[in-house]
Amino acid sequence: MNLTELNRIATAMVAPGKGILAADESSGTIKKRFDAIGVESTEENRRDYREMLFRSKDAMSQYISGVILYDETIWQDAKDGTPLVKLIEQSGAIPGIKVDEGTQALPMCPGELVTVGLDKLAERLKKYYERGARFAKWRAVIDIGGAIPSMTAISVNAHALARYAALCQAAQIVPIVEPEVLMDGDHDIERCYEVTSRVLNKTFQELRVQRVALEGMVLKPNMAISGKKCAKQAPVEEVAEKTIRLLKACVPAAVPGIAFLSGGQSDEEATAHLNAMHKLGPLPWGLTFSYGRALQAAPQKAWSGKAENVAAGQRAFSHRARMNGLASKGEWQSSLEKKAA
Repeated sequence: MNLTELNRIATAMVAPGKGILAADESSGTIKKRFDAIGVESTEENRRDYREMLFRSKDAMSQYISGVILYDETIWQDAKDGTPLVKLIEQSGAIPGIKVDEGTQALPMCPGELVTVGLDKLAERLKKYYERGARFAKWRAVIDIGGAIPSMTAISVNAHALARYAALCQAAQIVPIVEPEVLMDGDHDIERCYEVTSRVLNKTFQELRVQRVALEGMVLKPNMAISGKKCAKQAPVEEVAEKTIRLLKACVPAAVPGIAFLSGGQSDEEATAHLNAMHKLGPLPWGLTFSYGRALQAAPQKAWSGKAENVAAGQRAFSHRARMNGLASKGEWQSSLEKKAA
């Protein structure tokens, strides 16, 4: 393992003013998104859509540091025969790959899940590296409910995340470690804070046990935020303050960077929260975005599967990428959104 090189890539992934595009939707998820805009989810349409994003010169070269791909996408070529991976590299961004294989019910823990995909992962990583991937992603899913999460769910998911991370580093690939505490419930921000704290502490304990070099990874956590169904939604400043307090308490300074998931927040909410956190600096690690829906909802709608809408889709993507790029330096203002509209 060349840790200097892993650290160089991890640091580039969280460079100031840039963030990671999560374009790794599973076939099921992208079908849902395409259904919403009336586009059939064929392999060709999925390719055309992602090619549109990766050819958005302004967004990709100025605001996107890396792109997480789905297995189908990493092997696809653009319409003109250029591998999509090459389009990403040519823009100056780093190609990455989602390697987990989704979730399964966790035995003896009703309502809880464990992420799978460790079998044969070492062999898959070798092939992905040859194709150009320099980082990977694995997502653990922790739900908040009456009697959950259990310590069992937290432990087994943290253990799997750490095993994945160790395999990645052995294959000279930077692991994005993503323990996501979902915001789907009716819990308040305090409960989210408490659960996320337990999840992060257990995850870093496992990473140490399995000898993962913290300098060669990126953390992708949720923010401390109210559940979607909670009657009292915490304001932007409180989300920022609690999230930074939580991260400072749980994330060692050796980690080069943290790239948030948006987790179902609206486009502007995700941007405003990130921006507010940068007002609380200086911070011990790079802090940026790794958004999927919060970067893509607008371009998907603008594109709507029509070739004549490609430029409009790219403009919408560039705008969201720029807004988040500014937020990752604490330079975003809501008036910039209105200007673009």
